[in-house]
Amino acid sequence: MTMEPRTPVPVTSAQPAAEVVVAPLVVIGAGLAGWTTVREFRKLDTATPVVVVTADSGDFYAKPSLSNAMAQKRAPHQMVTTPAAKMAETLNVTLLAFSTVQAIETKSRTLTLRSPHGVQTLRFGRLVLATGAQPIRAPLQGKAAERVRSVNSLDDFALFHKELQGASAAPGQDGLPKPQTVLVIGAGLIGCEFANDLVLGGHSVQVVDPSTRPLASLLPEQAGLQLKDALQALGVHWHFGTTVRTVDEAPDGRLDVSLANGSVLRVDTVLSAIGLRAQTDLASAAGIACERGIVVDAQLQTSVDGVYALGDGAQYASAGARTLPFVMPIMGAAKALAATLAGTPTDLVFPLMPVSIKTPALPIVVCAPHPQTAGGWVADGSGETGAWRFLDDQGVQRGFVLTGKSGARRMELAQETVLQAAP
Repeated sequence: MTMEPRTPVPVTSAQPAAEVVVAPLVVIGAGLAGWTTVREFRKLDTATPVVVVTADSGDFYAKPSLSNAMAQKRAPHQMVTTPAAKMAETLNVTLLAFSTVQAIETKSRTLTLRSPHGVQTLRFGRLVLATGAQPIRAPLQGKAAERVRSVNSLDDFALFHKELQGASAAPGQDGLPKPQTVLVIGAGLIGCEFANDLVLGGHSVQVVDPSTRPLASLLPEQAGLQLKDALQALGVHWHFGTTVRTVDEAPDGRLDVSLANGSVLRVDTVLSAIGLRAQTDLASAAGIACERGIVVDAQLQTSVDGVYALGDGAQYASAGARTLPFVMPIMGAAKALAATLAGTPTDLVFPLMPVSIKTPALPIVVCAPHPQTAGGWVADGSGETGAWRFLDDQGVQRGFVLTGKSGARRMELAQETVLQAAP
């Protein structure tokens, strides 16, 4: 089943845009960061007008669930937990859906928008950038390179899901869509989650990565090899130590993918999952300081007074100038920012934030140290116990990894880990 087409009209709450006469708080982006900020703000301030601008429908969904939906047989429309209109009504906001911000004028505090109704100017009192991140795309050659997919939004997932339903292929003897052969580019966190999900969904999965094992930059070697074996036992076929060079259409309409090691793979779909890059184009064009992300201070303010940022697009001072594209940082940042916006300046302090990797073949919990921390991974016992600690040069535990049943030790190792904002 696929998503029904939507009529591209703005969705508004009971407070129409025409009645917003006081410069409102404007939030750009209706993902988890944008909506959570508004929800937390409304707990503290029910009067200030709020406008949310988004290029999509504004429907609320859990983005992490995009990489474990296939095994659960969930269609795209089933991923929406709260429709946009309900979000706007509940939070008393004006939602400008299907609207793209073309420019930010920080001196005049105005935005230039393009919506289904044309180009318009919108004033703001304070501005929150929740513009997220965009998939990194490898520079692939070949006449079918444009058929390589990335999944970073519900709309992306709907397109990918449609292809997996075999829209261009005849159904099998049972009348159901044939399982597809999917090539995943990248054996990082997202690539491994999709590989596990797709194979559980009945598809044939191959993974290409230049490293020697999955999650090579995140996990100690033994843990990575455990994951490699677990996914391989499910049927995932690995191609390590090589990269994709070209993608061309095969005579039967499928895809021929040429690897740097000389292999040619015939597949139905190619999914690129080589990472995310903070979306900074809009902020940078407005003269807002950007590095790996939109630079924000401890109170999430950018280099421009009254303009804030959070989410996958922000580079947090509170995290040692890191971007943190995970759910827990967003929830903490939204709560702190809401307090600041409501009149109580609040520094963002991140707690210890272990991440659960959604690979049911081998559940993994990882609490990574700051990437500039000098030190190394040390196994508990032989490593077969599924527990590793990251010790810095002074022998202080700065992170940990747990695999399989050892995930039950999460609280134990978390209590023994010493937080470090920056080395």
